[in-house]
Amino acid sequence: MPGKVKIINGRLITPFRVLPLGHLLIDNGRIVAVSETTITEYADTVIDAGGNYVAPGFIDLHIHGGGGHDFMDGTITAFHAIAETHARYGTTAMVPTTLTAEKAQLLHTLDIYREAVSLPYHGAAFLGMHLEGPYFAMNQRGAQDPRYIRNPDPAEYREIVDYSRHISRWSVAPELPGALEMGHYLRSKGILAAIAHTDAIYEEVVKAVECGYTLATHFYSAMSGVTRRNGFRYAGVVESVYLIDEIDAEVIADGAHLPAALLKLIYKIKGPDRMALITDAMRAASMPPGKSILGPLHGGLDVVVEDGVAKLPDGSGFAGSVATADRLVRNMVQLAAVPLTAAVRMISLTPARIMGVANNKGSLVAGKDADIVIFDEDIQVQMTMVAGKVVHHL
Repeated sequence: MPGKVKIINGRLITPFRVLPLGHLLIDNGRIVAVSETTITEYADTVIDAGGNYVAPGFIDLHIHGGGGHDFMDGTITAFHAIAETHARYGTTAMVPTTLTAEKAQLLHTLDIYREAVSLPYHGAAFLGMHLEGPYFAMNQRGAQDPRYIRNPDPAEYREIVDYSRHISRWSVAPELPGALEMGHYLRSKGILAAIAHTDAIYEEVVKAVECGYTLATHFYSAMSGVTRRNGFRYAGVVESVYLIDEIDAEVIADGAHLPAALLKLIYKIKGPDRMALITDAMRAASMPPGKSILGPLHGGLDVVVEDGVAKLPDGSGFAGSVATADRLVRNMVQLAAVPLTAAVRMISLTPARIMGVANNKGSLVAGKDADIVIFDEDIQVQMTMVAGKVVHHL
């Protein structure tokens, strides 16, 4: 879309309020003006929002796949198809996420990421890779493959970090031997350390935060609550996240992983500035219900998608989310009774701050990237724009 672009007649969502008849001016992929009244400056293209909401693009901190593809498939096609699939639902930036795997497979995925970001495509931007595992508590592995779960190995994780400059976050169980040292190392490299798949107690979480762990991966899922040791009760990771203000919580608000009551509780205690909405979507997102595969197409885990979530074949547990970003916002508004401005903040400005990109993304502010989503009263996405280019339009 060449030249200047103007969006008119939209209800602009800021982090704190809605401008009822707002206007935006975009030039060279960036927002250059935001106004509550008409912008008279000439634009080469004018987009009439038609009274719909205009919001900052959705940022997904934790996503595995969609549209029949997984980032662990090991192909550039998969990366681009996932980015294009989720752009249809308002996602303008994402952090591609691995599963627990052998080192060689992780390195290959990092190679594919490097190639994928260097080629043109029409979808959400990539904000670096998220390595989910393999350093997890076996007891909290969830759907992670137990064959690859192990304790932190300094030689291994240092080699992986040295191998690629594209790692932006790493999820680890902080109670494991060597995990605190790993947290120090990740922080020294500017990589976000997150707590995940863990049996830690409060005292261990405190040490982890001191060593750089500042995010709780898919809060409530695969982590300890109140536990007993030798008869004495200990606060687990869930209670620790509530107690320690410095820990951010990412939440799968798909309506299946957490009920409305827990979504309300997290919001009440952590607030919209410490709560980030994630899809944690696997390949079946945006696909019909039925059989699917969690993880790589070859060698992944067979699952069944029903009731809006991926399940183990025997129905004994969940095996992944099939959410899209619009569904998260809709659920926070409709199930958790959260104001729309706060729901949007939790999937735009808050994740932008967590990932260190808030100077350029996360809100409709002059000088920031023109990552924009237009949606209607039911939060059905009408248009998605990434860096000033329309990548989806009904």
